[in-house]
Amino acid sequence: MLKSWFGEESGNDSRGAQRSPEAQSKIDEATSKLALYHYESCWFSGKVRATIKALNLSIELRDIHVDRAHHRRLVAEGGSGTVPCLTIEKDDGSVQWLYESSDISSYLESRFATDP
Repeated sequence: MLKSWFGEESGNDSRGAQRSPEAQSKIDEATSKLALYHYESCWFSGKVRATIKALNLSIELRDIHVDRAHHRRLVAEGGSGTVPCLTIEKDDGSVQWLYESSDISSYLESRFATDP
């Protein structure tokens, strides 16, 4: 039941945003530089995972309760153990650590939403 609250299971079209293969390939390349630190039962993480699914994004999910190394990196490099947190690897090799579910979802929607 919790998964349905997060939009992860649905009777609706579960494929997310529809794009041409070429457009999806470009999106997949761009999202290869993103990772979401989360844990399964976190409601705020679920909101972001629902956005990722709706936009049909291939973003690596790093569960901090399953792999403690993810938690250690989140604290050491991100400065906080709070989830969700999206890491954005920049072209210059630096990493931006974006916290707050609403900010993460807004970022993803502004960068990857398709036109109707």
